[in-house]
Amino acid sequence: MYQPIENYGVIGDLNTIALVGLNGSIDFMCFPDFDSPTIFAALLDKSKGGYFRIAPQTAAVKPKQLYLPDTNVLLTRFLSKEGIAEITDFMPVETMAVGKELIRTATCVHGQIELVMECFPRFDYARTGYSIERVNDNEVIFIDEHETAILRFRSTIPLQINDGDVFAKFSLGTGDKVTFMLEYAASKDGKEIDLHKFAEESLYATINYWKDWTSRSRYKGRWMEVVNRSALVLKLMTSQRYGSIVASPTFGLPEEVGGIRNWDYRYTWIRDASFTIYTLLKLGYKKEAREFMGWVEKRCNDIGDAGSLRLMYGIDGRKDLFEVELHNLEGYKKSSPVRIGNGAYDQVQLDIYGELLDAVYLYDKHDESISYDFWRNITHQVNWVCQHWQTPDQGIWEVRGGKKEFLYSRLLCWVALDRAIKIAESHSYPYPPEWKQERDKIFISIHDDFWNNDIQAFVQYKGADTVDAATLLMPIVRFIGPKDPKWLSTLKRIEDELVSDSLVYRYRNNEKLDGLKGGEGTFSMCTFWYVECLSKAGQLNKARLFFEKMLGYANHLGLYAEMLGMQGEHLGNFPQAFTHLGLISAALALDRQFDDQRNKDIVTDDGF
Repeated sequence: MYQPIENYGVIGDLNTIALVGLNGSIDFMCFPDFDSPTIFAALLDKSKGGYFRIAPQTAAVKPKQLYLPDTNVLLTRFLSKEGIAEITDFMPVETMAVGKELIRTATCVHGQIELVMECFPRFDYARTGYSIERVNDNEVIFIDEHETAILRFRSTIPLQINDGDVFAKFSLGTGDKVTFMLEYAASKDGKEIDLHKFAEESLYATINYWKDWTSRSRYKGRWMEVVNRSALVLKLMTSQRYGSIVASPTFGLPEEVGGIRNWDYRYTWIRDASFTIYTLLKLGYKKEAREFMGWVEKRCNDIGDAGSLRLMYGIDGRKDLFEVELHNLEGYKKSSPVRIGNGAYDQVQLDIYGELLDAVYLYDKHDESISYDFWRNITHQVNWVCQHWQTPDQGIWEVRGGKKEFLYSRLLCWVALDRAIKIAESHSYPYPPEWKQERDKIFISIHDDFWNNDIQAFVQYKGADTVDAATLLMPIVRFIGPKDPKWLSTLKRIEDELVSDSLVYRYRNNEKLDGLKGGEGTFSMCTFWYVECLSKAGQLNKARLFFEKMLGYANHLGLYAEMLGMQGEHLGNFPQAFTHLGLISAALALDRQFDDQRNKDIVTDDGF
């Protein structure tokens, strides 16, 4: 039986993540890296995917799940009349780690409780067989059939082997504790450790790491708990080795149960760059901003010819992300096909140049000045934008139904030129006069070619009579004033066509614009864009109401998938970085507007 997507928490070590269900089962994990093949994928095939479960033997339990405050250490509690069991799940982050480990500790908090542990790994997206070797009573090794991947599994109690899988049944009384550790091994030879001591020391070190990291945040606003949780989620999705951030750590989770919109998001989108840089800098995480900017700079140095910037890359910067269907997996609740790789990687999407230049502009303005060599690399891309901004493309939503002249793509081309000019002028760098000329042409084109007088709104693409939630970024990127009459009219049209209470669709799916069958849920990040637009337009009470209502759609741990269904169910890959970036940005905007309003309402003696 498949758990709802929202029934999971996530843990990780800045190399990969694991999804831990309310039922105590790890049903998704790529190991050892975000984009490595899965070793557990029961979330995508309950029978063949593999899982790692620790749970009471009785079904008469009530599960609870929570994070230790300001950490990514997850507790899953099972409450029954006989006793209370607690599973502590974490992955060591820094120097305490002997390799790449997943540690699970089962403790009896009260009473007496019978538990079962099942560790059933399946290598290479469940496509590759494996063998198992016993090291001693408490340790085994899983080896894939090609001997390219080795997993070491240790326990503080004896392990049983049955048909290549490992399990244990055990009883715990008050205060009793059992620890299990799964380690990605370089070889069959492993050093001996005191597992109980290592797990305890690693737990404290990991708690301290996360608490120290959270304490560095500058955010002291009205929604500290949810903002800190979103920041912790974003940090979990950050590669310690490369500085890049994955869009989501999962693949194949459907945008509609039973549908075909099942994509792989374990990569880094250039589109996320400016949102990520802005968020990290605003929260005070300059180290992460610098590392991500360093990753972006390397991509700019590597792209070669102007116009060859890819919209997404592997976490290590690789360019080719060929899309493959995994026919051996049935998909979440039989939502197939399950895909790895992403066929959109070589699409033309003009908006990525705006997001790139906005990220560079923000970083250059608020953290460190960029080098002249980096600037010269960027100018080639800016010149290319000048020549190609009128070209049809697949747009922000990566449509597969044909290229169009999308408003959002043109808007972000304007951003690319506007930010490039600002960077150049702040450093007194020379730049061609064509940049201003083309920027102004784009500005006029958007007002003339994308304004539909009949519906009194800026439309999705040239000649359309429909709107797009991506248009919500027009005031956010400062193309148009948030109280401009044309914008307020567009916002009203978006509300009429795409907004359902606090939930926002990205576009009208019945238009078949994306060239795909089936439907999808509302886009969570679009709700946060909508909230930010409302706050900037001065509709503060409405903005706060919708923001706080949207917080109620998070799962029990404050996490969001990409989309929400009409019954509040989470859809798409989980958790999604863009949604949590949008949440933080909306919270910052609301705080700023409320603080400004409060300051205006304060009357001093000097005011009379």
